[in-house]
Amino acid sequence: MKKNLQVLALAAAGLAMLTASGCAKLQARDHLNKGVMAYKSAKYEEAINHFQQSVALDPTLLNAKMYLATAFAQQFIPGVEGADNQRMADQAIEQYKAVLAAPNVARDQKVNSAKGIAYLYLNQKKFDDAKKYYREASDVDPNDPEPFYSVGVIDWTACYQPRMEARNKLGMKPEDHLSSKNKDQKKACDELKDKNTPSVQEGIEALNTALKIRPDYDDAMAYMNLMYREKADIECDDPDGRATDLKTADHWVDETLRVKKEKAEKAPTQGGITMEQK
Repeated sequence: MKKNLQVLALAAAGLAMLTASGCAKLQARDHLNKGVMAYKSAKYEEAINHFQQSVALDPTLLNAKMYLATAFAQQFIPGVEGADNQRMADQAIEQYKAVLAAPNVARDQKVNSAKGIAYLYLNQKKFDDAKKYYREASDVDPNDPEPFYSVGVIDWTACYQPRMEARNKLGMKPEDHLSSKNKDQKKACDELKDKNTPSVQEGIEALNTALKIRPDYDDAMAYMNLMYREKADIECDDPDGRATDLKTADHWVDETLRVKKEKAEKAPTQGGITMEQK
């Protein structure tokens, strides 16, 4: 008899725990829905509060973590320094990483989390970290051209900044070529070649991949133009190579304009009421 009572007590306790767990999950979904409504109304602080409560009630609800990360990211302002702004980025990254670490995470959630982290690192100029997560996104979805394009953009940025700094130190205009006949310019060009060659090669490869996936990717074409101009800039002792690179860059300018024109021609025109001519 006593043993039966113990079994009944354990069963009752288990049922109570299941009931409490079920209630918590229902409350978590309620907060998630309220958070989504607030987010869509641009009430981000209210949305964050609901999403945080949802995550606390049901840590397995990945949609709540995704929305919480997105709401934090929405509050982050690129280029603005300050502890509060940095905290928004850090909290967004923390939630995105929690999604990536979760078991049985959906493919779209994994891709969007990796891209979200990469975007935040990119806007903090943490380029290596940004590329790491863009690559993670492309590993999950190799048919998405955007991460490859983004790597190309980062590589161009990594090349452009030292190139401008080198010219500034020599009192040159941004468009001036570093001449191999000038000792100081030749030294600067050799240093840039050592520094920028890996980024140039990786950037061109990444943009080529993006264009293989999406042949009419005009933004990728525009950056191919820029990357080949960076390549031309470090052809220190090879004028023929420089000329070839500049010709290739011009080709990508033409391709960008051609594709943009085709897209504009295919875009639906806005209808309107016209007056009948008499």
